[in-house]
Amino acid sequence: MSSPLHPEARRVLALATRIETPCADGALVWHAWGDGEPLVLLHGGSGSWTHWLRNVEALAAAGRRVLAPDLPGSGESALPAGAADADDLVDPLAASLREVAGDGPHDIVGFSFGGLTAGLLAQRYHGLVRKLVLVGVPGLGVRGERLKLRTWRDEADAAAREAVHRHNLGVLMLHRPESIDALALALHAANLSRDRMRSRRLALTDILARALPTLACERHAIFGAQDALYADFWPGIQRLFAADPGFGELVFIPGAGHWVQFEEAAAFNTELLRLLKKR
Repeated sequence: MSSPLHPEARRVLALATRIETPCADGALVWHAWGDGEPLVLLHGGSGSWTHWLRNVEALAAAGRRVLAPDLPGSGESALPAGAADADDLVDPLAASLREVAGDGPHDIVGFSFGGLTAGLLAQRYHGLVRKLVLVGVPGLGVRGERLKLRTWRDEADAAAREAVHRHNLGVLMLHRPESIDALALALHAANLSRDRMRSRRLALTDILARALPTLACERHAIFGAQDALYADFWPGIQRLFAADPGFGELVFIPGAGHWVQFEEAAAFNTELLRLLKKR
């Protein structure tokens, strides 16, 4: 059973327009805030549009039409038959984006798994993406020790499940213990309960690193400076992006872990809007 949405998520959702396009035997669900030039936000693995909960209002207030889908197999969106990883989502996402926002090119921001998906989308559909901002993105060929996450599905007791979610958020997603508040826990639990895509093999490869130099769009990256997945590899990541002649800026947000746009939302929103305004 899905966890209920936190009141703050319900408040932000009430400000949005819901859009559905056909996907598999159901729909690909989008939420839109504001008016103006489209800005597409793709959430991370085991997530939903709520990965951007603390960003959509500020970005819409800056004059953008913010479009945040639940990626196929996540949140409320249907999973296409046989889809198992980011590369399987590119075609249905591209078709849906064109229906929702037109042929573009569009500015796309992708977080983690969503960043990998966005990069593969830009590679396959050159004319659809104008500016790409990668946030805490995998697929760069860097791989440290496996993080010690705990399994929550075997816990029958709600308090025990919350303890597991708190542990996992601290290990993977958020840097500061005080960031793991009731809102973070509620969003995380609700997203995990609706995740139907269990295989993410591409995140552990260098597929995005190899794709980057082939992209026609402008590209930038934002990471939380304390991202547990990548903090041991910053020199190599900096060299990787520096070797891409079409790459723009690599931005680090101090005090933030992997879920940087949630943990340091104000700083993230400022930097993202700055990158989007660059020409």
